[in-house]
Amino acid sequence: MKAEWIKSQTSEMDGLREKVTVLCSSLTPQDRVFTSRFHNKIKRKGRGFDKCKVHLVVQGQHMRRKGEDGVGDYDDAVSSQFGYTTNMFTGHLDIFQAFRVRVVQGELLPGDGHNGKVYISSPPGYDEDPLYVYRLLKPLYGMPSAARAWHTTMSAFLAKKGCATVGFKKSMWTVTIAGARILLGAHIDDSVIACANRQVLDGFRARLLDALDSEGTYEGVMQHYPCEVTRDMDKGTTYLSQTHYAEEILRTDNFWNATPGLTPMQPNTRLNKDDCDKNPALDFHRRYRGIVSSLGYLVTTTRPDLAWTYSELSKYVQFPGKNHMLAAEHVLCYLRDTWNQTICYSCDSDETPNVLWGWLDADWAGDTDARRSHTGYIRIMNGGPISWKSRRQDNVSLSTSEAQAEFVAASPAGQEAIYLRETLTDFGFSQTQATLL
Repeated sequence: MKAEWIKSQTSEMDGLREKVTVLCSSLTPQDRVFTSRFHNKIKRKGRGFDKCKVHLVVQGQHMRRKGEDGVGDYDDAVSSQFGYTTNMFTGHLDIFQAFRVRVVQGELLPGDGHNGKVYISSPPGYDEDPLYVYRLLKPLYGMPSAARAWHTTMSAFLAKKGCATVGFKKSMWTVTIAGARILLGAHIDDSVIACANRQVLDGFRARLLDALDSEGTYEGVMQHYPCEVTRDMDKGTTYLSQTHYAEEILRTDNFWNATPGLTPMQPNTRLNKDDCDKNPALDFHRRYRGIVSSLGYLVTTTRPDLAWTYSELSKYVQFPGKNHMLAAEHVLCYLRDTWNQTICYSCDSDETPNVLWGWLDADWAGDTDARRSHTGYIRIMNGGPISWKSRRQDNVSLSTSEAQAEFVAASPAGQEAIYLRETLTDFGFSQTQATLL
């Protein structure tokens, strides 16, 4: 295994020297040098080993957004992402060394670094002359602006291939070939393509990889992106789950053998800032933040049932107290009981296939700290949820009844419905009737 890591590190550094960096020793007093490190990850297929993957990353947490005075290290860091569901034939593409592919090589954005120059030191443990640093010619993993730089360049590349963006989402594209609609979504260096015609899909995928100058690989039928995907094309069903990730969370926190819980949070429980610890112990604080961030990944992808609890726990990540930790551990007990739950999509499970509908609700002044109400909504299509959110409202509802809070909740739910209708139209599933709330 050690030989595999060394081989991957060498390949990563060789790729950097060839396309991204130059060694230099002359700096001005205004230039900042950021540290770097290797990010090692064992890439798996299901539960099996695939390969050792290494990226050199910039310690971007030390970079500062530029203010009005122009002082800082970058201007913009926003990059689009997309959802994960589709009911077509799918393929998974992986573009290695994403920020330095020759054909779609991203450029440093205006405002990156001092006078457009970004410097990094060599990673710890790598044999390099300490008198020299690297100057980045292209974006690198870890830079706040790197994902945006890659997305901007990739979008221009796909536009030349005849692809148009989907709806309001700028990380999904569509193109029609031989009467078949092809959908493509990108999440940094991972891409998914989908089409109802297998031959058209395979031909487009081959041409795309060829245009990328063989700097991408076809990972086969989509099975993990970023959740686990199980499909039965004959029955027309698709299952999404995160069972491996949920099990990893439980084992990491020693809750795999815990007594299962029936609900994400104890009934009638309301967390508040009076239970905060203004000086939490370091290990206690780190553990709480780790649990909450892990739950966030589940909530975003496949677990709407955890959305409200995650929203509540997130309010206290700065100064968690004992009661907050007890609530977080209770979620883990519930997760132990539901770790293998899946989302199932099937046209046969709904009387109106490919029709969007959903629910929304709000409490009134349920937040005991700020007296704000809470919004919750979920969108369903073909028997399964495709979009959901649970968050505290921005303003205090002054009405003495729940009505005002529910009208406030209807606004973001309506916006989401408009966004999804537009996206579905470009996907070829136009919503001909009003969307039920």
